[in-house]
Amino acid sequence: MDRTEVTAILGSWEGYELESGYRRADGREVELRLRAREGGARICSGCGTNVAMVHERKWRRVRDLPVLGARTTVCLPRHRVWCPRCGPKVERLSWLEPYSRVTNRLAESVARLCAVLPIKHVAQHFGLGWQTVKEIDKAWMRRTVGPVDFSGVTMLVMDEFAIQKGHRYATVVADARTKRVLWVGRGRSRKEIRAFFELLGEQGGREIEAVAIDMNTAYEMEIREHCPRARIVYDLFHVVAKYGREVIDRVRVDEANRLRDDKPARKVVKSSRWILLRNRENLRSEEDSVRLQELLQANEALATVYILKDDLKRLWSYNREGWATKFWNQWYNRAIASNIAPLVQFATKLKAYLHGILAHCRWKLHTSVIEGINNKIKVIKRMAYGFRDDEYFFLKIRAAFPGNP
Repeated sequence: MDRTEVTAILGSWEGYELESGYRRADGREVELRLRAREGGARICSGCGTNVAMVHERKWRRVRDLPVLGARTTVCLPRHRVWCPRCGPKVERLSWLEPYSRVTNRLAESVARLCAVLPIKHVAQHFGLGWQTVKEIDKAWMRRTVGPVDFSGVTMLVMDEFAIQKGHRYATVVADARTKRVLWVGRGRSRKEIRAFFELLGEQGGREIEAVAIDMNTAYEMEIREHCPRARIVYDLFHVVAKYGREVIDRVRVDEANRLRDDKPARKVVKSSRWILLRNRENLRSEEDSVRLQELLQANEALATVYILKDDLKRLWSYNREGWATKFWNQWYNRAIASNIAPLVQFATKLKAYLHGILAHCRWKLHTSVIEGINNKIKVIKRMAYGFRDDEYFFLKIRAAFPGNP
């Protein structure tokens, strides 16, 4: 087997051929020495033109993929060419970036492993530094993820997720149709999310027809300013979750306080939080179903808010706004007539958001897409034990959700 065949097997280094190789006695390290092929023009890394004149050459050591399981270093004379347009420039090679200390194929392998493993483990596997692996992965994602393409995007979903302790949040925006993450940014205020709409542009904003969000006023105000045609669609999950916190929890606490002199009854009410918040069909056992039934039969206020919670969810099942409006009016009148203070207060506030609930009749959007994305974001964050570099973290998220065709 001659040098040409060995070079082809090991990787066909463009512009170079294998001159010699050395392997340590313990077999853990391999060093390959390359020599430049004679003749032929070289390519300027600045303008891409063919250049014949070599300005200087310096020996460089770069890491390559392991050979026969051994850590592999490639030694080569790196050329700086003299370009009539650009002056002295490093020669462009398809397999090695101008100032990189690792080959492109090693960088690709590092990036692929970083998609499924923590940086620490990838660094240990290849024998590279932690910071080196991180910068390789970050540079690779910058090239592969690329700028956001808004063509064909007409429906969006927006939501927040916790990025750090202490009520620090970030906002994620995705294409509702393809489930592709379009943008991630720190914060959830109007000023902080405005960067997305500036990136979307005036023309892109006019193309947006509907946006699914929770009842976040900052999101809605920015959408109305930058996407004049867009309908706001409020998500069932967030409205019902808000009902659980502001109505069911509050009524349960009030009833427990009312029953402070009846300790057995008070204990039953106080311990019923998760049974009341969980959907009836999701109760874990027959015993929980019996407890719920007995609780609702024994406490009129809890029975009222629980039944109205189930009825409220029916609003999202209508396909026509007229029928949905009629049902809402009935639900609203029942809530007001109950004279249960937390329920009356919630129904009054919800009335101002009715337009976003009725929009679901036409636009069957919901933020479950974002909820799934947020769950995976938690896994990405947990796998890395957190991120200090926002750009790197947000690139990770975009790379994890390239979207469906």
